[in-house]
Parts: sequence; C-alpha cells; structure tokens
Amino acid sequence: MDKFATLEPVRLYTANANAHPASNRFSSHKPPAPSLARTHAPAPFQVIGRLPVDVHILILTVLPVPDIPAYARCSRALATLARDERVWEARWNAFGVHAHKLGDVLDALEEKLKVQNALDRGHAPPTLAATESLDDDFGDFASVGANADEMGDFVGAGSGPFSLSTPRTPAFVNGQSKTFRALYIRAHALLKPLTAALSAPPHAVLSNLFPSPAPPLRSQAHTLRLLSRFLSPDVKPLCNWDALASALRAAIDRFEDSLLTAFDVADGKNDEPSMREAAEASWEVWEGPGADWELGKVWAEKLEIFYQQSKWKPLDNFTNDSELDFTAMDEFMADILAALEEHGSRAVRVFPPDADVLISFADRLANEIVGEYITSLLTRAREISNEIFLKATAASFKEAWRMVDVIVKVASAKDPSFPKTKAEDVVYRMFEPNMDEYLDEEVEFVKQSFEMTCRSWEKQLSEHKVAATATPNAETARFLGSHNPAQVKRTVLASFTDVLLLPVTIVPRTVGKAVGAAITTGSSAAVQGIAMLNPQRWGATASGGSTPGGGQGPFAFGRMPSWNAGAKDGYVRDFEKGGEATLFDIGADEEEEAGPEALNQKSEVESSTTARSSLAISVTQGSPTTAATSIDSTRISTPNPNPPAFDNLDLLLSLDIALELIHADRESMKRAETFSGYPGAYGHRVRDTIEEIFVLLLQALGERHIKPGFETAIQQMKAYKPAEHEETKSVAPLLQFFELVHIGDTMQSMIQVYFDKELAPHIDRHDFLNTVVREKKHFEDVLDDCVAGGLNAATDALMNQVEHIIQTLTKPREYYPPEDSPLELGPTEGCREAIKCLQMHCQLLKGSTSKEVLEVFYQEVGIRLIAILQKHLKRQIISLNGGFQVIADLNAYHAFISSLRVASIASEFAYLKMLGHVYVVEDAKDLAQIVRDVTRYGGAYRPEDIYEFIQRRSDWKKIEKTVDKTMYNLSFKEDCVVC
Repeated sequence: MDKFATLEPVRLYTANANAHPASNRFSSHKPPAPSLARTHAPAPFQVIGRLPVDVHILILTVLPVPDIPAYARCSRALATLARDERVWEARWNAFGVHAHKLGDVLDALEEKLKVQNALDRGHAPPTLAATESLDDDFGDFASVGANADEMGDFVGAGSGPFSLSTPRTPAFVNGQSKTFRALYIRAHALLKPLTAALSAPPHAVLSNLFPSPAPPLRSQAHTLRLLSRFLSPDVKPLCNWDALASALRAAIDRFEDSLLTAFDVADGKNDEPSMREAAEASWEVWEGPGADWELGKVWAEKLEIFYQQSKWKPLDNFTNDSELDFTAMDEFMADILAALEEHGSRAVRVFPPDADVLISFADRLANEIVGEYITSLLTRAREISNEIFLKATAASFKEAWRMVDVIVKVASAKDPSFPKTKAEDVVYRMFEPNMDEYLDEEVEFVKQSFEMTCRSWEKQLSEHKVAATATPNAETARFLGSHNPAQVKRTVLASFTDVLLLPVTIVPRTVGKAVGAAITTGSSAAVQGIAMLNPQRWGATASGGSTPGGGQGPFAFGRMPSWNAGAKDGYVRDFEKGGEATLFDIGADEEEEAGPEALNQKSEVESSTTARSSLAISVTQGSPTTAATSIDSTRISTPNPNPPAFDNLDLLLSLDIALELIHADRESMKRAETFSGYPGAYGHRVRDTIEEIFVLLLQALGERHIKPGFETAIQQMKAYKPAEHEETKSVAPLLQFFELVHIGDTMQSMIQVYFDKELAPHIDRHDFLNTVVREKKHFEDVLDDCVAGGLNAATDALMNQVEHIIQTLTKPREYYPPEDSPLELGPTEGCREAIKCLQMHCQLLKGSTSKEVLEVFYQEVGIRLIAILQKHLKRQIISLNGGFQVIADLNAYHAFISSLRVASIASEFAYLKMLGHVYVVEDAKDLAQIVRDVTRYGGAYRPEDIYEFIQRRSDWKKIEKTVDKTMYNLSFKEDCVVC
C-alpha cells in the first residue's frame, strides 16, 4: 500500500476576490463598462454540488426574482453565482428595455421620483448609504428587520449592507453603475411602486397609474408597455406577477378601447394629428401581428369601397360575340386604384410604418374586391372556351398588377426604402388560387393547337398531292433560287427578328383588335406581319391588296421597298408579264458585287440559252391569306413549266406552318411570362411551364413536320428514274430537295433566333442538362440526320442523272471520229451537259448547309463521278484523234472539280486527266513504258488498271503484242506452248 500516495485536500473556492483573478477568463460575458470588473465567477465546466455551473446559471435565469435570495443562501458558491453577470444579462435582455426602446420611460420615472424625493426631503437629492461590513456572500440580500417581500425585491429598511436611506428611494440609482445587475435593480426599483395601482378595481387602475394631470397618450402607452414587459413570464419580478399581469392586461384593453373611441372621433373630424397620436399609442401597447391589429381593421371596415361591389359587373368584359373587351375592367381598376391611393395615403400618414396597415388594407382590397371580380370573370371565360379563359387569366393578372405601382408610390411618400416585393406579394397572394388551373390549361392548349395545326397541314398536303397530280401548276414560286441564298436568308431572319420584337397585347382593349401586337383569336391563323415572311410574298407587285412596300395587309415591313428596288441582292424585276413575277437568278457568289445592269444582261442571256431555275412571286388577291387558304400561292413547287406527275418535294415543308407554330408558341409563352416573377413554388412551376411550351414547339416542328417531310422526300428521290424524264437535264427531286434543305435550314435559324430572343432570359443556355437545351440539341440532330439521309439519296439521284446524261448525249463514235473530220478541241455535249447539271445542283446547296457538310457532299460527288467516267471510258472505242477529245472532256471535268475547292478529289481528277494521255501516244513501246511507270499516277492507278484503259484504243490489236512484250518481256507465240 506504500505505493499509493495520500491525497491532500484542495480548496476549490476562496472568499478573496483577488486570489484567482485568472478565473474570469472562463466567463463568456464581458461587462458593458470596462472600468467595472465582473465579480469573480467559476468557470462553466466547474461543478457546484452535483450540477455544473452553466446549469445553475440556467436555473437562475428562469427563476423568479423573489426566489433568487433563497437559492443564493444554499452556499457561498451559489451566492457568488447569483451576482454573476451572465444571470442578469439574460434577464435584462429578456426584459427588452433597449430592444423596445423603453429606456426613456425609466429615465422619466427616475426623474419624477427624484423630484418627489426632493420635495419630501427639502429639495435634498437622494443619497445612497452603504454600511461597511464584511462580504459574507449574502450581504446583498440580508437585511436587519426586513420582511420577506422587501428582501426579495431588493428593498430594505434596516441596517444591513447596501440599505437605503429612505424606503421610497430605489436601490442602485448611482449613474456610474453599468452592470446588467445594476441596470435591472434600477428598473425593478422604479417599476415596483407602480404595481400597487394594479391592485385597485379594474375601472380605477388607469386613473391610479396616471393621476391628473394625465401624461400624453404616447407616454401612457410606453409606460403600460414597460409594465407589460416587467410583469412578463420572462422576467417574473414579483411573487404575484401573474395576477398583476392579468390586471395589467385588463387595464390595457380598457386603454385600447379609449384609444379606439378617440380615433373614431378624430376620424370623423378628419383630425389626422389626433388620429396619428391615438394610432401610435394603440400600436405601442399591441403585442400581436399587424394584420390582426384591431384599430387598423376597424378603420378599414368603415371604408365605403368594401360595400360597393354591386357597382361593378365582371360579365361586362365580354361582348355579345363572347369575345374579350376589358374596357369594363379598366374602369373597375381605375376606381380601385383611386380608392387605394386615397385611403392608402391616409394610412401611411396616420398609422405607424411597422403596423403595415397599408399592406393589410391592400390585401383586403385585393382579396375581397379584385379577387372576387376576377373569379367571376374567369368562371364565365372558362364556360366559353379554353382560349378565352387563358387570355382572360393573363389579362386579369396584368390589370391587377397595376395595384403594385400605386402601393409603392403611396408607401414611398413616407418610406423611400419601401421594398417593392411587399407590394408584389399582395397581388401574388390574391391570384394564387387561379394559378394551378391556368398552368395546366396553358400546356394543354399548346398541345391541342400544335396538334390541330399539324393535322391540318397533313390534310392539306394530301389534298395538294392529288391536285398537283391531276392539274400541274404553272410556273410558280421557288424559295431560294436567288442569286445569293445566304443573303436572302439573312434578310428573312432579320425580318423575323423584327416580328419577334413586336409587343404582345395581353389585355384586349377593343373588340377583335390588337393593333401592333402579335396576338390573334386563334392559333390556326398566323398574324399577317409574321405571314409576310414567306418568300413567295416578297416583292408582290400586283394590284390586289398590295402595299407600296410589296407586302399585303396592314403589316408591311419597312424592308420591303429595298427588297423590290431594282436588282439588289440578285433580284431582277420583270414587268413583261404585267408585273406578276420577280425573278431570282442563280449565280456564283463571286458575282454578288456585280451591278444591276450586268445582272440584267446575265439574266437575259441565261434565260435564252439554258433552262434556269427562277422564282416567280405569286400575288394573293383579296383579304390577308392564312395557312389554310394560301397553300397554292405560298408553297414551293417545281420550276418546270410542264412538270410531270411527280410529287413536289419542296412542298413537304412549309414556312407558313413553322411560323404558325412559332406564333402559337410565342402567344402562350408571353401569357406565361406574365407570371414569371412569381416567388416560391409557383415561380418554379411557371418557369417549368415556359420551358415545356418551348419543348412542345420543338417536338411538333421536328417530329411532326420536318422529319415526315424529309422521309417522304427521301423515298421519292430513291424512286426517281432519269430515263423517265428525258425532257429535262436537271434532277427535279434533287432541286426540290435542295429547296427543302434551304427551308429546313431557315426553320432551324428561326428557332435559334426565337430561342435567343424569347427563352434565353429564362434559362441557363450553357446548362447541358436543362430540358430545353437537350430538346433543342435533339431537334438539331433530327434535322441534321434528315439532311444527311437526304443528301445520300440526293447524291444517288444526281449521279444517276449525270450518268444518264453522259450515256444518252455521247454519240457512238464520239471518241472515234472519221479520219477526215475536222478536229474540235472542246468538250463534248454530254460532258458540257453533265458539268452544267452538276454545277447547277452544287450551287443550289451553297448557303443552306454548313461548310463541312458541303465538303462531304462535294467529295462524294467527285468520287462517284470518277467511277462513272472510268466506266464510261471502258465502254468506248478511242482513236488517236478521239484521244484528244477524251483529254478535252477530262480537262473540263477537272476544271469543274477544281472549282469546288476540295483538295482530296482535285488530286484524283488530276491523275484521271493524265490518264487521257495514253490515248494519244502513237509508239507502242512508249505506251508500254507509260503503263509500267508506277509513280506516274501517284499510286492512284496500278499498271493493271492502265492496261484495261489502253485496251479501248482503236489500234489495240495492232500494238497489243508490242505492248505486252515491252511490259512483260515475253511473247505469247514464242514463249508459250499449248498442249
């Protein structure tokens, strides 16, 4: 047992305050005044009895003040802890004197008490006499001959420590005491005498608290508020604090009744200063939320505006034709806004800003008057149709939103920093019951509109196919057979952007009119301003309903005159047919800078020598044309004056339908954007609805319009047989498919413009996980796949046509002319026509696809052309003179391929051009050396391949032995023995 050392006793606590000054560093509270050090206190982790210090502090914080001395008498440690600033700081903060700005009341009470004591003691200031005694940790609460109530309330009359010189003088009124304990003791001593009045009969409490002459109402309210805080459960200053608090509450109710009476009297006299005094006093003693403040509610209930609902009739917003006319609602809102401004201004001047009487009044006005009016209006609109309901919903919200500006204007007169969101929440809360139904109906309406438009187009397309097969149209409009298709499309998109910038009328002001707005009564008919984007209507110069700018109807673009001015941008006016057509000539991009005269001359020459593709502008007579009635005048057809009974591929897509879908989508989106500022859950729903509306547009345009059109076009191109169309050198399906590609590319560009202008502000366009961004990428992929599949079929059709031209136009002895025939060193007719066909179709594709796609197409054309030419040469018999003709043709093909600027196929044609030399070499040995030279053709042709070509020479039988012997150093007759 020797190894265990004896424990020595350790003294945990000392009576000397200076023994362990470092113990204060564990205290979490710093005294307000640096000059006064906090009394020494144990650290929170120390234990007094079986409980840690922080638990004792929590107990002392919630313990009633009269019970603190009894708790402190348990031990010296608890007595010290009872004076700890952490205890009194929590109680002082719960008192809330500084938080409620009631310090002036205490100062006034103290000043009043000083005056009273001075009068009682002969104008002598009150003194505090403290007897010197040893601090035994109970000195602050021990008093000689003091009763229990005085001891608990810090007021003593004996000779104990810190006793007062007179019973009426409060303890610790020394201005130098800044500790929380001293502040509380001062407030306790000042307010305790006032509690005696609460024991009087209820009708006499106020007169005892505020004897005559009574202080101002605001001062009385502050005193009652301070007493209410003093007798609260957070402070518990006296033993019977709960009974006193009940008596005080009854006195406050009587005080509020008197204030309400005074406010009514002042309101009847229009005495705003008296109203303001009564309102401020009533608000001072009110402890509930501002919306339930009785004085504010009573003032609002007396207003006449809430009893005039029969004055306005919501059904007046509908015409006899069940159309919307919000003239009646304009008058209704004018009365509401006038009342809001008049009474709201008085509320701002009279009531305290913290009471939010203006917002409460506006809330009640919005819910009881405006909300009921809108509910009746929307109920009737729902009975008429979904479209009328949607328009009425957006228009009603827009009208109700006018309250926000008035509320902000009225509130800012007194509070310039008034938050606008509080005013906006008034309208948002009022309109919330209508939001679920509106958002659901908006999405369904967009789906139905797109479905009707797509079905109508499919029906019209099937009918148009039958009509086109039975009665072929005369030469009508082509879409982009212009001199510069890219420039034309840029002009289209610029005008389309202008149309998107047109304002949308949400609130219908007059029956059936929405001047200057892109909104119509149905989704099946596009606005004339948008419909004017159709290229077939550009530059219409006939007299039927045309405008000076070339457009029809009331929406004539400012760009129209420049479109029709002379031959600008490759446009050529043709007045020989009575002004019924405007021709767009196909030309190279390098000629874009040519003047009008040069273009006119070029147009006349080409029109007399070649079958060119032109754009004839049809003019629609009479009223503005819609998608349902203008299919023949606004769609694209074949350029042949007498087309065969073949479906027009370029009619498979329609800009009218795309514009109509975009218009219907924009109309719904603009309505939904009216609610885009909604906070909370409905704000998320509105943004989701806006995204869903755009996604529906992409799906309808891509899956229901573009994709079926391209699939039908591809099937038709695969079924095309050049032999059945001998009258034309062009590939009609290919021309039409290129027009289809132009239209599809224009639609994609329009969707991009629409996305940038309308939807980009609502989403993060760089968020690849966003639904809209993903669907837009899918739409672009669908179009690219359709174009790629179509180009493959188009290439097959084009090269079949080229091969057919070469075969039919090449004469039997084209490369084996008679010996006495003159030598013409120019390309043959088949070569010229084949190149012309290729040039025309390749030119049409420029500007409609990307450079990469165009290069792939050119490369595929070149590869297939080489195969056709090789096959063609192997079918011919070529003489020496005909060899020069072959070289001329190959040079022409090489020049054409070089103009495409695709290096990979240009080199292949350079070797093919060199291949023509084998037909003009007379000496057989030299010819054999050429065939044996592997490096001559860069590896493009093997000697065996060249050997096959030279077999088509007309003198091959004569030179065969020599060539074989030179190439292989053998002769079949000499070296071979047949057994």
